[in-house]
Amino acid sequence: MIKQLKKIFPSLLIYSDENDNLDKNYKWFITKDNQVIGIPKDDLNQNELSLLNTFLSPYNIKFPILTNKEKKWKQIINNSAHEEMKGFYRFVFFSIQQHQIDPISFKEAIQELFPNQIPILWENDHEGIIVEEREKNEEPIVYKQIIDLLMSDLYVKIKFFVGPFRNNLDHVKQHHLSIIKDAQTAFNYSKKEVITYSEAIPFLLIDQVTDSFKKDMSKLILQDYVNDQETLQMIKTFVECNLNISETAKELYMHRNSLQYRLDKFQEKTGLDIRKFHDAMTVYLALIAND
Repeated sequence: MIKQLKKIFPSLLIYSDENDNLDKNYKWFITKDNQVIGIPKDDLNQNELSLLNTFLSPYNIKFPILTNKEKKWKQIINNSAHEEMKGFYRFVFFSIQQHQIDPISFKEAIQELFPNQIPILWENDHEGIIVEEREKNEEPIVYKQIIDLLMSDLYVKIKFFVGPFRNNLDHVKQHHLSIIKDAQTAFNYSKKEVITYSEAIPFLLIDQVTDSFKKDMSKLILQDYVNDQETLQMIKTFVECNLNISETAKELYMHRNSLQYRLDKFQEKTGLDIRKFHDAMTVYLALIAND
C-alpha cells in the first residue's frame, strides 16, 4: 500500500528513526501495521484527505511515536498477534490532570524512573496504560514510592490504578478494557493517588448494587453516624491503615487514647467493633455506599 501511495505522493515520508521530529508541515497517518507515514499538507486537497482518512488513521503529533514493544502490545490487545508469555505483565492505568503536561514530556519523565523502556499505550492525551513486564525473580515497580517524585517533578496530579500480574494472554483484550473501566470506577470512589486492584474490590462490588440498597445499607450499618463526616473519615483512615491504632493516630494527628475512646463509642452505639476484621469490612463497605 505504501508503495502505491508513494507513486501518488512522491514526497511521502516513512517514520523510521525515533529521534526524528514529526514535521508540522506534513499530515501524519498510522497504517494498520503501525507504520507512521507523512504527506506534505500542500500536496493534499480536501478530497484526497477524506479518501486517506477512510483507510488510514490520522496520527496526532502530540503523542510519542510507538516503539516496537508498543506496536507489539497494541497488536496483542487487538488480537492481531499471537505471543507466548515468558514472564509476567500487568496493566497500570494512569490519569493525568488535563492540560497540564503533554504526552511526550510525561513519557520522558516516566522512562527515567524505570530501568528498561516501558510500553505506554495512550487512550487520549491524559489517560493511558503502562504495560509493566517482569521476569519471575524481578521486583515489581512500587507505584506508591514513585508517585510523589513524579508529581513533584512534573507539577501535575497523577493517579495510578495498578492491575494484577498475569502470566498468560488469555482474553487479554477484555482484560485491557476491564482495567480501564475498573480504574475509572475506583477513582470515582477514592481520592488516593495509587489504587491497587485488590484495594479497589470493595469499590467495584458496591458499584454493582442499586442506589436504594446503598442508602439502606449505610443507614442500617452507620446508624447515627451516617452524617458524621469526622467519625466516618476516622473509620476510613483506620481501615486503610490496616486497623493499626498507632498508624491511624499518626495519620489523623490524634492521640491514640482519643482514638481508642472514639472507637469504643462507635462500638457502644452500633454494636460493631471495627478493630475486628469482619466488622471493619462491613463498616467500610457501608462507608463507600454512603459516599
